[in-house]
Amino acid sequence: MNSLILPLALGALAVAGFAPWGWFPLPILALAVLYHLARTEAVRAAAFKGFAFGLGYFGGGVSWVYVSLHDFGMMPLPLAVLATALFCAFLALFPAAALALTARLGGLRTWRALTVAPALWLLNEWLRGWLFTGFPWLALGYSQVPLSPLAGYAPIIGTYGVSGLVALTAAALALRRGWPLLLAAGLWLGGWGLQQIDWTRPVGAPVTVSLVQGNVAQEMKFRPERAVQTLQDYLRLSQSSNAKLIVLPETALPMFLDDAPPAYLELLHWHARSMGGDLLLGVPERLADGRYFNSVISLGVSPRQTYRKQHLVPFGEFVPWGFGWVVDYLHIPLSDFSRGDKVQPPLAVAGQQVAVNICYEDAFGEEVIRALPAASLLVNVSNDAWFGDSFSPWQHLQLAQMRALETGRPMLRANNTGITAIIDAKGRVSAQLQPFVQGVLHGRTQGHQGLTPYARFGNGPALLLAVLGLLTAKLRPRGRQLFN
Repeated sequence: MNSLILPLALGALAVAGFAPWGWFPLPILALAVLYHLARTEAVRAAAFKGFAFGLGYFGGGVSWVYVSLHDFGMMPLPLAVLATALFCAFLALFPAAALALTARLGGLRTWRALTVAPALWLLNEWLRGWLFTGFPWLALGYSQVPLSPLAGYAPIIGTYGVSGLVALTAAALALRRGWPLLLAAGLWLGGWGLQQIDWTRPVGAPVTVSLVQGNVAQEMKFRPERAVQTLQDYLRLSQSSNAKLIVLPETALPMFLDDAPPAYLELLHWHARSMGGDLLLGVPERLADGRYFNSVISLGVSPRQTYRKQHLVPFGEFVPWGFGWVVDYLHIPLSDFSRGDKVQPPLAVAGQQVAVNICYEDAFGEEVIRALPAASLLVNVSNDAWFGDSFSPWQHLQLAQMRALETGRPMLRANNTGITAIIDAKGRVSAQLQPFVQGVLHGRTQGHQGLTPYARFGNGPALLLAVLGLLTAKLRPRGRQLFN
């Protein structure tokens, strides 16, 4: 048991490599020490060390799930604690499997360790981002955005590819030998060089934007007595803008679109028209057949257009088969949305082709690039009030920065309680509002055209590199060293 305390602490320490701290070397160093600890371990012992690392990593990094379950979902405290612990334990199985297989397939030569360990870490993160609709949060690649030289590889091989390079660097450090360290140094120098490349180019004139942060407390958001105040606040904030593009957050209107006062929608519409532009409004949308969607609609000079969220959050937006009983413990409004179409065209608004994504849809790079090359601009609307004053909103911002970097497109984020931000095509935050304040972020952005290698090929190249790395391995008896 004592041998698992250090891996547990290493996992917790690695969380500081992500937003809001952004100490990007920490996850590399933590993983390097973990590899060093596992170098002489048998498969079973390596798996336990990987699991302990994962418990510290996810227990420290995504325990904010408790806030949404207990504080806002009204799940009883013991059950919310248990559900959060089980969720983190499930996620910890992925690094456990990666380390166990690394111990099994590490090979007898140093260079095999430098291929197998990164390949398995990359594949474990990719699988976690796909299985059961996916949870790609805290993939190691995100920790490198935007400051680390390894971020220079994101437009080529995406988040998971960068995660593989993080693991490769960690393996080289664990080996503590000359040429692996030189290889890692070369990769970092190459990443710095790649950061100087402009993979896409500006198109059209810059556009003025206003991103509205309503700061409606989650516990008040869907209360009928708060609805009038919410509508008045969003109207007032929208009318304070003279921008060509105004963006309101996810479910800004706490009612179905067909229940919204027509005169209210007309006021928003005419204000956008008076500015010669458009407004994007997050609002639940209900169809005549009874289905309802988490949607964004446009109002203004352009014809009305709609984007419907297609990647839904389990339990929060849909109930997985066989888990209906969980809903009895949660009090989450609108928890059975229908999915929008898998491929939807960008919204032609404010002279831009805008690829809209809602909430944590921006965590899935291969889904965002479906709108390319047509889209010139990315927009995310969200409501991170579900996670309170936790790490989650800052981590979510970092995910959006990665999407901007992967696609070579600016990203605009309008978030109910924050973090509302303007992100440039290099993944850098150029302006933002502080969380938990009501306000409007005014600024300018520039649409881009062209395709990064990642936008062309998605995760394919990174997965191919991982497969090639595994091909260097061969089975070996249990208990042989990971690095020798």
